[in-house]
Amino acid sequence: MLAALRREPGFYRHLFMLSLPMILQNLITTSLGFADTFMVGLLGNAEMAAVTAANVPIFIIQIVIFGFQSGMAVLVSQYWGRGDTDNINRCLGVALYAVTGFTAILAFIMFLFPEQVLHLITPNQDLIRLGRSYIQLVGFSYIFSGISSIYAGVHRSTEYPAFGMALFAISMCTNTFLNYVLIFGKFGAPALGVTGAAAATLTSRIVEFAAALVYSLRCKRLPLRLSCILSPGRRILRNFLRYSTPVVCNETLWSVGFSMLTVIMGHMENSQDMLAAYALVGNIDKLATVVCFGLAASAAVIVGKEIGEGQSAEHVYSVSRTLLLSSMLAGGIVSALLLLLLPTFFRPVLFPLFDLSSGAAYAASCMCMLYAISMPTRAFDVTNITGVLRAGGDARVAALIDLSPLWLAAIPLMALTALVLEAPVFIVCLSMQAENAVKCPLGYLRFRSRRWINDITRAEG
Repeated sequence: MLAALRREPGFYRHLFMLSLPMILQNLITTSLGFADTFMVGLLGNAEMAAVTAANVPIFIIQIVIFGFQSGMAVLVSQYWGRGDTDNINRCLGVALYAVTGFTAILAFIMFLFPEQVLHLITPNQDLIRLGRSYIQLVGFSYIFSGISSIYAGVHRSTEYPAFGMALFAISMCTNTFLNYVLIFGKFGAPALGVTGAAAATLTSRIVEFAAALVYSLRCKRLPLRLSCILSPGRRILRNFLRYSTPVVCNETLWSVGFSMLTVIMGHMENSQDMLAAYALVGNIDKLATVVCFGLAASAAVIVGKEIGEGQSAEHVYSVSRTLLLSSMLAGGIVSALLLLLLPTFFRPVLFPLFDLSSGAAYAASCMCMLYAISMPTRAFDVTNITGVLRAGGDARVAALIDLSPLWLAAIPLMALTALVLEAPVFIVCLSMQAENAVKCPLGYLRFRSRRWINDITRAEG
């Protein structure tokens, strides 16, 4: 393993300089969600559970946007290796059309039918009543967020992730301040509670979009070419559909499947405790995995550029192996840190701060411990699937590896243990980890095959 980690001078410096802004961007975005959870959690367990339920369709929207970003990056990173900025603009155009249409449709569905959407997640009428106004407002925020995220994704795929970091820092600061003002009624504003959290999110996303628009009009590093963006052309559309559709479908089906785990919790007898615990631990997990996702995003850029530059398959494989091992080592460090914090900080300090019930605190402890133990292999999965395999143009097989363990193992096992057998909370939480236990060996076998290395930009002629 140590031999595989030895690279040419400057490799790790480049990886660090590329990963750090992405890690900070993910940290900022995740901190924003944690701030929402913290402030809403101060209102009570019921309010936090309601926002958790309302965020299920929002989570699906976020993941689909990430899918469009990742699908676009498959092409953009390889075009960047060739220095083809016109086609990068055309890829941006196709992605913007797709994301804007998708987010607008779902935003109007949630605005017009909020109770019906929430009823799909939980039958608890109190949670539906509390989450109704939240879901109506917050859906529209992702129209603006989708556009700015796609634009930031282009810069990330062309080795300039610092833009996304700065953009989402602006959004986080705005959202956190407005949360404080609108949830609790500070500085003369009305105390809107859960509705205030949604209004803060919507306003911050509009500010984020405005900042991205201003920068795009002044950017000389990768100038916008409106003719390419507005009329991408059939060839780019065909390539985008070919290489991006599997990624988008992958992320959509994964987000729906992962949301099914929340739906199962919402139908358990102790649903309020489980949802409250999941709201808190889910944010802890997102904070813990920012390094893994940052390394995965860097891997996608590095591997895609290496392939676009015409490097040999063995060289690409060697670089990718180093990136995967680095990600696993980072996951091991995070795992140890989480296991240390659980008894020393989370249980005695953090959980009481949220006023969790005894049942919710126990469920949160179980989830946190299991997340920590699985962190190294989860880090491998994230970097392998979203970074290495996709950057190599192997999106279809990557989707099968990503989806099969979730839909064929984790969801059936959790439904069986939680709803049929009514098993203890620890067993229910353990069943959620079945996805990772199956996914890691499947991904490793595909990586070893080297069949994922494809130069998709040169294949087009």
